[in-house]
Parts: sequence; C-alpha cells; structure tokens
Amino acid sequence: MELFKYMEKYEYEQLVLCQDKASGLKAIIAIHDTTLGPALGGTRMWTYETEEAAIEDALRLAKGMTYKNAAAGLDLGGGKTVIIGDPKKDKNPELFRAFGRYIQGLNGRYITAEDVGTTTEDMDLIHLETEFVTGTSPTTPEAAGNPSPITAYGIYKGIKATAKETFGTDSLEGKTIAVQGVGNVAFALCEYLHDEGANLIVTDINEAAVQRAVEAFGATAVGPDEIYGVECDIFSPCALGAIINDETIPQFKAKMIAGSANNQLAEEKHGDIIHEMGIVYAPDYVINAGGVINVADELAGYNKERALQKVEVIYSNLERVFAISRRDNIPTYVAADRMAEERIKAKRESRSQFLVNERSILNR
Repeated sequence: MELFKYMEKYEYEQLVLCQDKASGLKAIIAIHDTTLGPALGGTRMWTYETEEAAIEDALRLAKGMTYKNAAAGLDLGGGKTVIIGDPKKDKNPELFRAFGRYIQGLNGRYITAEDVGTTTEDMDLIHLETEFVTGTSPTTPEAAGNPSPITAYGIYKGIKATAKETFGTDSLEGKTIAVQGVGNVAFALCEYLHDEGANLIVTDINEAAVQRAVEAFGATAVGPDEIYGVECDIFSPCALGAIINDETIPQFKAKMIAGSANNQLAEEKHGDIIHEMGIVYAPDYVINAGGVINVADELAGYNKERALQKVEVIYSNLERVFAISRRDNIPTYVAADRMAEERIKAKRESRSQFLVNERSILNR
C-alpha cells in the first residue's frame, strides 16, 4: 500500500501510529478532513489479520465520518481510530490511558468516542488523560453516556422521512416493518415503531433478543435468512453491513429501506440497482447520525433535551437528500455524498475568500 499516494488521492490529512510496549497498545488514528472543524470519530478495537488491514480500515472509517458529520450539519471533521487487539481479552486500563495521552498530544485535532469493541468504561479511562473524548459515563452534566436510545430516535425520525418520500405520508400506522437485528438500538427503535401502530417482523442471530421483541411488541419472528423476502412495506437493516447485495436484492418486497446498520450497500452498484427498481433508500450514514449528534452535543456541555432536538434534523436532512436525488436524477447514496461535499466545498471557499480579504487588508 503506497500510503502517501492513497492519502493524496482521497485527501487525507494525517495518519498517526501509536504504540506503548508496557500496555500492548497498537493503535492507528486516521484524520481525513478538518475543514468543518476538529475530527470526531470513534475508537474501534478489533482483531485484524494484518497491520495493513487495520490501517485501511481506519482510513476508510475516517473518510466515512467526514461525510457523516458533514451531512448531519455538524461543525466537525472526520477521523477514526482502530486499536489492534481482541476486545474480550486484550484490554487493560493502562492501554486506554496510554491511548488517551496520544489523543491529548494532537491538541484537539481529533476527538474520540466509543465504537465497535469499546465501551463507555473505556472512554472513562481515556478521559483520565485527555479532555478530547465523548461518550463518557454520565456522572457529570456534560457527559452523554450510552448513545443508543438517541440513535434509535434518529432512526425513527429517518424512517418517517423516508416513508413520506415513499408513501406520501410519514405515518407508520398499519405499516409492516421488517427489522433485521434487535440489539440495543433496534429494540429502542421497535418501541417507537410499535407505539405508532406499525406491525413488526423481526430477526436476530440472538434468539433471546428476538423473544424479547416478540413479547414486548407482539412482533412476528422469522429466521435470519428469511427476513429479506418477507412481505412488508419497509425493510429496516439494523445489524450487519453489506446486506444490500446480489443475493438479497431479488428477494426484497419492501418499497423502502431505512435502518441503523453501517455500510448497507455491498457495492455502489447495488445502490444503483435498487434506485432503478424504485426502492427508496435512506443512506445509512445520514439516517444513523443520531449517535454522533448526541455525543457531539457534549462539546457544548451536554443537554439531553437539546440533543434530542438536534437529532430531529435527520428528518430534514433526508428530505434534502431525496430532493437532490430527484433534482439530479441520481441514486440517494450519491445524493447524500453530494450534499456533504457541497457543505465542505462551501466552507473551503468561504475560508479561501476570508484569507484573500485578510491579505488585501494587510497589503493596503
């Protein structure tokens, strides 16, 4: 992998390799773009097959955060960290404290949060060494804690916006919604959907999670491989990525797809295919931005009610994506990228004009 060539091609700003022999820390911090503000993105802990795979994942995820934060309307750029290791057996307090010192050394260019393989307790350890961390335990008024409930609220609002585009109304009463995965975020989402009168079909590899949803919401349970082809109005992927692919697309009977899972399109071509089929797709990083909006609110001193109000912007952001899709006759995943890129471009142009004006004043 020719790193500098790759970083130049995709406009990455910084890649930081962090190691601490005593604790076993091996981490990669990738900062993609800080045009809109400091890079915000979570810390993922995973057992990568190679160091190169870990670097590639950090870079890919950091760029995704740039688009996610821009599309969410946040004055934040995109970054991400991956820590190489098994989150079930390789964690220790000094590892996260050492990592916190590396973050502190970036002096605010990068702000972290929890992600796959890390927890609120891990963020608390990082917080012992740096202020540039969010998602810590809510022991103080400025801490957001677990973002799952507010992420679910954002998904719910996004489903309503997508329903309005698909059916002409954002009411979900009487709609049949197939929910793939009923973990923490999806269970909270199901509660919103059930309360509005939707009929739920659920699946999960965790049978206890399925049973919980069946008992709480009167949901119908199906097998993990059956969920794609069930008769429904809305398919809501809330578990695996890459679930819109060559095998699943022919099975879909839903008129729209909107859920919390990341990287739902296996390849960009699959976004083109479902667009041509007339299936309305809510781009994942737009609809699932509730979590990052929630933790970003900590930067101003956390207020839960204010965070909930901010998350409601997901509804209007998706309306804008759908409008761009119609305007330019492009798939919604392309429209989402265009919306984010237009915001970043406008900020760059504004900054350039400011510098021109400053030089003009100094040269007088």
